[in-house]
Amino acid sequence: MIKFGTGGWRAIIGDEFTKENIQLLARAMVEKMKEEGVEEDGIVIGYDRRFLAKEAMQWAAQIFAAEGITAYLINRSVPTPLVMYYVMNHQMHYGMMVTASHNPAIYNGIKVFTYGGRDANEEQTEDIERYINKLTLDDIVEMEYEAGKKAGKIVEIFPLNEYLDSIIKAVDMNAIREKNLRIALDPMYGVSETSLNMILHTARCDVKTIHERHDTLFGGKLPSPSAATLRSLQNTVVEGHYDIGIATDGDADRIGIIDDTGRFLHSNEILVVLYYYLTRYKGWEGPVVRNIATTHMLDKVAHRFGQECYEVPVGFKHISAKMIETNAIIGGESSGGLTVLGHIHGKDGIYAAMLLVEMIAVTGKKLSEISKEVEEEFGSNYMEERDYRFSREKKEAMYDLLMEEKEIPDLPYEIDHVSYIDGSKVYFKNGGWVITRFSGTEPLLRIFCEMPTEKEAKNICDIYAEFLHLCDDKNSLISTC
Repeated sequence: MIKFGTGGWRAIIGDEFTKENIQLLARAMVEKMKEEGVEEDGIVIGYDRRFLAKEAMQWAAQIFAAEGITAYLINRSVPTPLVMYYVMNHQMHYGMMVTASHNPAIYNGIKVFTYGGRDANEEQTEDIERYINKLTLDDIVEMEYEAGKKAGKIVEIFPLNEYLDSIIKAVDMNAIREKNLRIALDPMYGVSETSLNMILHTARCDVKTIHERHDTLFGGKLPSPSAATLRSLQNTVVEGHYDIGIATDGDADRIGIIDDTGRFLHSNEILVVLYYYLTRYKGWEGPVVRNIATTHMLDKVAHRFGQECYEVPVGFKHISAKMIETNAIIGGESSGGLTVLGHIHGKDGIYAAMLLVEMIAVTGKKLSEISKEVEEEFGSNYMEERDYRFSREKKEAMYDLLMEEKEIPDLPYEIDHVSYIDGSKVYFKNGGWVITRFSGTEPLLRIFCEMPTEKEAKNICDIYAEFLHLCDDKNSLISTC
């Protein structure tokens, strides 16, 4: 029952996310590491603030210890990118993070990282699943936690400072210090509060933090920074006259931003603004990588500076791999994750947040002014995003229609071509596009459409919803941005 998606293995707590399954996964990692001859490296494991996350880390460690593999456990909840950084910086072959990222509170999961601090790719995760399928519960042998510590096979570590130092060295702290910026921070009850607060205070920023306490229910909201979940942050920014509002998801690998006017910046806008900043103001040269459901405005900026924009399937492992291949300077996705050349090969909301703060300081412009500057030069598009629930039978019918029969509805714009590398994506000759794809982390069908106007984008989504009979069930639409 353990299946990896685009963001690792995620499952409902008490259903598939159980002690037995966690330890089966750990036992599979033991077999994989021994077969590859890398067991002497040990494995680093971290956890976030989700229910049973710390316990899950310890349950996994007991399996590694029993099999003679040293488990280095980060002894407090931390951002996912910290674990990736540790794997990269200490040249380890594997690391694990107990998290379900931005999924609802009833979920938990495990991400696996490979050499260089990269997300495990399909080949690696299929390999892990193959090992799991060979195991039974009789293969699970665990060492008592305290016994593992005494034997030196469970080692508790706290590498937060080396991770924070890497970010402090990467951004222009002096420029930030000179501006006396006022920052509103919303960790969304997740793990970024300590990390971001430490860096921002080191940069002499005035910081106001909301939703900082530990709450495994995330305040009853989805721990994903969006226009719908960041109303409190918007109010804080406007009422307190802050320069920027920064939010991170549950494990701090994604960000959400409120500008100085209280406007929510979609992740697409953040990516475009940062790529523009790196090329126009910092003078960096290089391409950009985006996934198939992310704005094509990045293509416009890239072409303006004589660069390419590369498109890859959803899943940050594809973005990081393409960045390495093309020496791209930034890569990201419309769901809020991004990374920059020279940092880790995965999403990092802490670093992305500090880069935005640096941008405000270096340019001497308000975030709203920089956004307007980009819009005046490159124009604007509107992105409509919709998520739909479905039954298993409904999924099979929709999959057959979209991916096997390759059917699309009658659309009011001339089509350039259709891609099936990840879902069904229609490219229009006017530069717009629409994609329908099944989520790799939740049981959802997602429809994304980018067009010159809001009316056009909403109309295309409505056409697809009717074509797939999604509007027959008024309760199937669960979110729209």
